[in-house]
Amino acid sequence: MSEHLSRPKTIRLGTLEQRVILFLGDLLASIIALFASLYIWREYSWNALLATGISLNKAERIFSVDIQNWVYFLPFFWILLLIELYEPQVAANRKKTQRGILVAGVIAMLGYALVFLALKDPTSSLPRIVIGAFVLLAVILTWLWRLIYTHLYTSQGLARRVLIIGAGNAGITLVRAYEELSPKPFSLIGFVDDDPEKIGMKIEGLRVFGSNKNLLKIIEQQNISDIVVAITGTMMGSTFQTILDAQESGVMVTRMPTMYEEITGRVPIHHLESDWLIRSFIDEARVSAFYELGKRIVDIVGGVVGIAVFLATIPFVSLAIILETGFPVFYKQERLGKGGKPFMLYKYRTMIKDAEPDGEARAAEVNDPRITRVGNILRKTRLDEFPQFFNVLRGEMSLVGPRAEREQLVEKYQREIPFYRARLLVKPGISGWAQITSGYASSIFATALKLEYDLYYIKHRTVAMDITILLRTFSTVFGFKGR
Repeated sequence: MSEHLSRPKTIRLGTLEQRVILFLGDLLASIIALFASLYIWREYSWNALLATGISLNKAERIFSVDIQNWVYFLPFFWILLLIELYEPQVAANRKKTQRGILVAGVIAMLGYALVFLALKDPTSSLPRIVIGAFVLLAVILTWLWRLIYTHLYTSQGLARRVLIIGAGNAGITLVRAYEELSPKPFSLIGFVDDDPEKIGMKIEGLRVFGSNKNLLKIIEQQNISDIVVAITGTMMGSTFQTILDAQESGVMVTRMPTMYEEITGRVPIHHLESDWLIRSFIDEARVSAFYELGKRIVDIVGGVVGIAVFLATIPFVSLAIILETGFPVFYKQERLGKGGKPFMLYKYRTMIKDAEPDGEARAAEVNDPRITRVGNILRKTRLDEFPQFFNVLRGEMSLVGPRAEREQLVEKYQREIPFYRARLLVKPGISGWAQITSGYASSIFATALKLEYDLYYIKHRTVAMDITILLRTFSTVFGFKGR
């Protein structure tokens, strides 16, 4: 069969490879913007000096002082402002990319203006022409580079033709997740399924072409480049052999949970094999001692910085809370940590007094009437979380991890949501993958969705992922997007 198939040639890049490509392109664009802005500054300065009638020799003496060295770090600062645009699905969306680049440019100019006003003699160390030209050129060049990336991403995606093996719940879940994506990372062609009643039908708008015994023929007819195995039950030996034959011919074979993780950044908790937890969190998610040590060092440094900010802002935050709703300023609550070990968590009070008069634990929700006006601002800026840095220093929490939850809610959710208690395999965090990618979890469905993000983090956590989450958290704080 492999001699007769003619499938599209595609370059399959993982999430890490895509982020590296995006980073290198952004870095090149920002370096070009920097040197172009330095050239513009020097040309403008020379012309301005010579226009005053100063001789060339005197102008050379005046202009002999070099520019401040910090200017050469502008590309690094620019890339930090683009951190939200390094998720592959966001980077592939032209409108989101354009908006993100423009927002980064505005934030850069506002930040420069604040620093400029704060310095006693800003003209000696902050050349306005360099900064202005750099931001303008960085916006334009980054936008052009991202247009090229989006075009290449889309064209490669259209070249990938994907067939799903199994038109049951797992396959349907994958299709529904795919339909939420824009742009599409590949072309989803249809299903194959052994149920004779499904053959010829359309499920979620996609045709069931035939049974698995005709898989090789369907692959050839539909010019398939990838197949996704969405069979969660027992697989027949003949089906397994057919899939191996397809793989030998050059077709890429992917399991449904893996594809789901790739396109959503979540784990499909309702469509996992019974041994998934052991395989994923014992075999695949084991982290090294160096990672644990590095994470603890970052937690300590971050905890010290966070407490310094907390001490600097406590008079103003406390006064605002007292003026609106009186005492107490803080509240404490028992939460579950790693391994289900309870600890006392501290936060600024953001809700009315006696927010749970019946004593029943309730999760916060969108437009929650219990949240005060000051509390709403504290949540949006994440200032309400700063007392938790004491928990971080004590080792009860980390900077990054799943949200710390109350024991009553954990007991409730683990009865209704599969694998819920697996989130207790790591320390809870002040911020986390679920916190920056989804909103309030005021229903079982929303809580299950957040769990999918938490388990994805636990399975894939690395130093690079922790840093990305922290940087995106800063973006959330400065953009008043906290919850």
